[in-house]
Amino acid sequence: MRYVRQTVLPGWGTPGQMRLARSRVLVVGLGGLGSIASLYLAAAGIGTLAVNDFDTVDETNLHRQLLYGENDIGQPKTQAAEARLHTQNSGIRIEALPHRLSSPELEDEIRAADLVLDTTDRYATRYDINRLCVRHGRKLVSASCLGQRGQLLAFDFEQAGTACYACLYPEDGVEDPMRCTTNGVSGPVAGLIGSLAAQATLDLLLGGNSPWLGVLWGWDARSGRLRSSRMTRDPACPVCRMTPAANRL
Repeated sequence: MRYVRQTVLPGWGTPGQMRLARSRVLVVGLGGLGSIASLYLAAAGIGTLAVNDFDTVDETNLHRQLLYGENDIGQPKTQAAEARLHTQNSGIRIEALPHRLSSPELEDEIRAADLVLDTTDRYATRYDINRLCVRHGRKLVSASCLGQRGQLLAFDFEQAGTACYACLYPEDGVEDPMRCTTNGVSGPVAGLIGSLAAQATLDLLLGGNSPWLGVLWGWDARSGRLRSSRMTRDPACPVCRMTPAANRL
């Protein structure tokens, strides 16, 4: 009965709910995006959520990172997240990963996951996650926001001809994005993009034709517009040409 309001949705049903219950999702980053997305994923009944962040809760987080409250200030984010997510849904498994993952650890976690949700704010980390998801054929949802703008991308590297994050943002010459400490970030924008990331994650896990795949989605709160543009695979990309499906092209 807990999930009846979603299992009646077209394309979901009891088989879809069982698929979610068997799924393992790795959430890398528990800031404004990851905290919102993880709440919805826990509520939806994802069987295992592995949540990774090495930061502690700060007072400046509270306007947008709704996973935490005032009593959590100073606690490791993964510790506070584990407690809150279990309060949301005691029937799922939460695995807290409270430190910066080394390359072998990150690879092990990605290999163990069905889908990776990347909400980090460093390009180097995003490239590592993208590369490992490509290598192991894992689904990837990538979300980011800054100021009053946000964007979302989704990939399924088991599908032939799939573009990857490095097709859109080549690694050479890319610098880390501006930080919200100096440029600010809108809480509702983070909430919107985090919610879209959760929806994209559920859609990819449930299977079928997903509208998120191969599309760059961008939201600008100043204009009130949600824009989308089709991503194309770069034939010269040194990363995605190594997808498990590449040999079928």
